Amino acid sequence: MQIHNLSEQNSLLNQFLKEIRSVDIQQDSLRFRRNIERIGEVMAYEISKEMAYETENVKTSLGVAPTDIPNEQVVLGTILRAGLPFHTGFLNYFDHAENAFVSAYRKYKDALKFDIFIEYIASPSLDGKTLIITDPMLATGSSMELAIGALQTKGKPTRINIATIIASQPAIDYMQSNLTDDNITLWTATIDPELNSHSYIIPGLGDAGDLAFGQKL
Repeated sequence: MQIHNLSEQNSLLNQFLKEIRSVDIQQDSLRFRRNIERIGEVMAYEISKEMAYETENVKTSLGVAPTDIPNEQVVLGTILRAGLPFHTGFLNYFDHAENAFVSAYRKYKDALKFDIFIEYIASPSLDGKTLIITDPMLATGSSMELAIGALQTKGKPTRINIATIIASQPAIDYMQSNLTDDNITLWTATIDPELNSHSYIIPGLGDAGDLAFGQKL
């Protein structure tokens, strides 16, 4: 599995990361969602650089302009619910993409132990397409592994791009051990070093879903 850590090069992305982490700024849920969306836009642009292109001749009012455009059929997959604003950022750029949605949730056995369940999936055929699956927080990697497995029941994509904003190092280690296909690439805005006893990313930012949409029961 290839890994692209966008924080290895300084860019405007750092400003958006600062704001979604800051307890003084992230309480503005509208701004939090918009920053998540903007990070999705930046990452969509970076992923587009790695895609296959073909030349099309575009007729203008004064002549013909050859233009290289992507020739991959993209499906944007998102893990609900925290992934929705992140998904919107990608869709703003990959506006011709098809879309897929998966719900994955933790069911706690006690305060520290939990299982992960897939409850819902809606997806077009993935056969021969490029799947970009988005989830803003990659804590353990197990939810993403299950979501990819669920989506692959809808067909075999040519390549899979996993897009996240904050990945923990334990999640990266887990996915490198368990997702061994050469066609999988992980894109992350930054990598945090550890998880706490509840499997939350440290320093992380808190619960992205609650910050975007309000607390759940």
